[in-house]
Amino acid sequence: MRNRERSEYGTVSAGRDVSGPLLTKLDVSRARTWNLASLSRKIGRKQLARSVDGKSSLREFFSALPDVLAAHDLLELARSIVKARSAGRPCLLMMGAHPLKVGLGPLICALIRDGIFNGLATNGAAIIHDFELAFAGRTSEDVAAGLADGSFGMAEETGSFLNSAAKAAAREGNGLGETVGRQLASGNFKYSHESIFACAYQAGIPATVHVTLGADIIHMHPSVDGAAIGAASMTDFHRMVALVARLSRGVVVNLGSAVVMPEVFLKALNLARNLGFRVSGFTTADLDFVRQYRPRLNVVERPTRDGGRGFALTGHHEIMFPLLAAAIRVQLHGRSPSMPRNRVA
Repeated sequence: MRNRERSEYGTVSAGRDVSGPLLTKLDVSRARTWNLASLSRKIGRKQLARSVDGKSSLREFFSALPDVLAAHDLLELARSIVKARSAGRPCLLMMGAHPLKVGLGPLICALIRDGIFNGLATNGAAIIHDFELAFAGRTSEDVAAGLADGSFGMAEETGSFLNSAAKAAAREGNGLGETVGRQLASGNFKYSHESIFACAYQAGIPATVHVTLGADIIHMHPSVDGAAIGAASMTDFHRMVALVARLSRGVVVNLGSAVVMPEVFLKALNLARNLGFRVSGFTTADLDFVRQYRPRLNVVERPTRDGGRGFALTGHHEIMFPLLAAAIRVQLHGRSPSMPRNRVA
């Protein structure tokens, strides 16, 4: 057997010439240089950050951000949202439950009431945290502690209300999001004004819930009816398809959903196009604290290949989304009051 030796590139036969003669001496005096002015540079002084003081306005703060990478994209996304809504186009907020758990519900409600987002789509966990915050003003239990004795997820009021809402939605032929929103808005709940589903219902915008059976705590309860949940969630899927069918020149923001909403959105878009709707030229954005495979492909890249644009902004929801909301407000300030406002009952 021939002697073999290891190299940083793998195992090679000893003595075998695999890369040509070994260069043993470099004459660096022959290296060429160019004038700086003749070479490309991506950053100029106009793009650098500027200092602000405690008296600076929000507009001054955003103007002082460096005009590069995520800071540039954040402001571009805000401009896209304002442009779309000023033209009467859809702006859909898709989200998981985590944004509610980190306190963004009141901010989302304000954006819905002011007509900035005119469509809402969530996973099944979002209605759980939205109900608990509206009902009790508190949510997000200690899973490990409850798992030890089987009490995790077994709050009676949560399961009873939401499973009853699913049965009512199926019986009436309505979507789960609309029914939950209606019941939260009409019920005697102390904090219902901060419920994103109640706000969506009062504003008259579609709010859809896309459930994965077995994934949510209310599916463990004796009051659960899988057929009712499935029927109500399927109604919501068809409502989302109808919204996506009008998405051209609109905006879709995916906030913190790594799997469910990117998958549902892709199928809704495909079905809309399959049914003959020309859906193109829209903007998408994924906001999450880590980059994920499905949102990158199914939200940012694949849907925008036909004349659209996709953004990926990485950061904690409780920081990034308020920054986006503030940037939208700054863009709106001083514009003519022509943006369609959502109806509030």
